[in-house]
Amino acid sequence: MSTIYQYLSTDLTAHHAIDELPDAKSFGMHIHDLYEIYYFVSGEVNYLVEGHEYTLEPNTIMIMRPGESHAAKILKEKPYQRYYINFHASLLDEIDPEHRLLRAFTDRDLGFGNQYRESEFGDIPLKKIFESMYRCRDNDYNKRLNISIYLFLLLDKINQFFDQRETTQDKPSGGLSEQMVAYVNRHLKEELTVPLLAKEFYLSTSQFSRIFKQATGASVWEYIIRKRLTMAREAMRSGSLAREASDSCGFGDYSVFYRAYVKHFGHAPTEGD
Repeated sequence: MSTIYQYLSTDLTAHHAIDELPDAKSFGMHIHDLYEIYYFVSGEVNYLVEGHEYTLEPNTIMIMRPGESHAAKILKEKPYQRYYINFHASLLDEIDPEHRLLRAFTDRDLGFGNQYRESEFGDIPLKKIFESMYRCRDNDYNKRLNISIYLFLLLDKINQFFDQRETTQDKPSGGLSEQMVAYVNRHLKEELTVPLLAKEFYLSTSQFSRIFKQATGASVWEYIIRKRLTMAREAMRSGSLAREASDSCGFGDYSVFYRAYVKHFGHAPTEGD
């Protein structure tokens, strides 16, 4: 991957990247505790969000909220270019303490309503907005200021389109893969095994595992662990002790939680959260 632009801070990151020959094996599932705006420029790529597969066209925007799984699905080895911004809700605290600008992210079901096509933006030049957002290349203060200005503009426009959708579109019904992922999410805090899940959907364990991985970009167990870890981290940030978070988020054994947490986040659950 060639990184064309990068800005990194604790509550806001921005990237512009291109892969001349993208390797499908290098693009796994992501689950994190930040909001994301992803802007697709070029390539032969679809996007997986919570079991729903979106077809990407140039100048398409995808939005994901914290805990919402997503993955790029590489279809052909053609140059793959994209911009993406990750930010914490606290970034909006001063100008939007009620977080109304995040309704398009939060006021919908997981995996539905993630995509905004260029046609919805009308005369608004999406490509120029992103190019302008990433044009500042001097100090971090100016980079952050420039990115934030355009980010708030994008959030405002996306929410306007979200409101229009709410009045004109019915909620889509999910297919088998979406139903499988939704079921796992509803029961994350309970005991989950592949045999139990497969039985629920009248499938063999191999069938369930194959469909689930195709739909999410991750194995069933990897998906469950990463979802539970994200929930536990948020619980600790809200004041729960590590052991309490472990128990409340579906980990039956604290040692399993501890090892998984250190492996995923790079530090013990009592540090840095």
